[in-house]
Amino acid sequence: LNKPEWYLTQVLMWIGNHSKFLDDKIQPILDKAGSSVNAGLEFSRALVMLILEKLAADIPCLLYDDTLFCHLVDEVLLFERELYSVHGYLSSLPSCMHILSEESCFQRWLTVEKKFALQKMDSMLSSEAAWISQYKDITDVDEMKVPDCAETFMTLLLVITDRYKNLPTASRKLQFLGLQKELVDDFRIRLTQVMKEETRASLGFRYCAILNAVNYIATVLADWADNV
Repeated sequence: LNKPEWYLTQVLMWIGNHSKFLDDKIQPILDKAGSSVNAGLEFSRALVMLILEKLAADIPCLLYDDTLFCHLVDEVLLFERELYSVHGYLSSLPSCMHILSEESCFQRWLTVEKKFALQKMDSMLSSEAAWISQYKDITDVDEMKVPDCAETFMTLLLVITDRYKNLPTASRKLQFLGLQKELVDDFRIRLTQVMKEETRASLGFRYCAILNAVNYIATVLADWADNV
């Protein structure tokens, strides 16, 4: 259960190792017979169906172990990325995202995603470098004077988007968007709490850093507004 990468990598190897044989030897036979079947895709689809069976059996066994469940989700997302980008798999065919979208599994995924995101926010705001810009010494890069915590937070949101963007239904994507909105609001509250501690020094270093953080986040969110 703790090594889903073993069978996921094995399937990717089988697909890669057989592609030339399927394209050179099997596809011409199918074409000659007037069949519309794509040998390579059909081979990949059949192997993915085996993975779906395996996942359906494994997931109930690790649903309440955060570490194992997160590791499985991470490995499945890596597998899906390579399957589509390297091996030309089609979104119309069965995929692992359908398993991750099933109610019990999906709700668990949302829960652990939120848990780890909040932990990440705790650590980024308690860091000694939280209010310092990574690029403070490079003036042409650092026009917005973005503190490290704001940049790390927006990267966190971007990573979450990248993880859920291939979900098969809009309703599931919207639930993840709801989580992101919660996180933005949580970060706003945290910034407000820090700002209240700094009101006596409104021209101080940290107060200015908070204003820069808010400006940066608002600017990036506005840029993302065109991303459906």
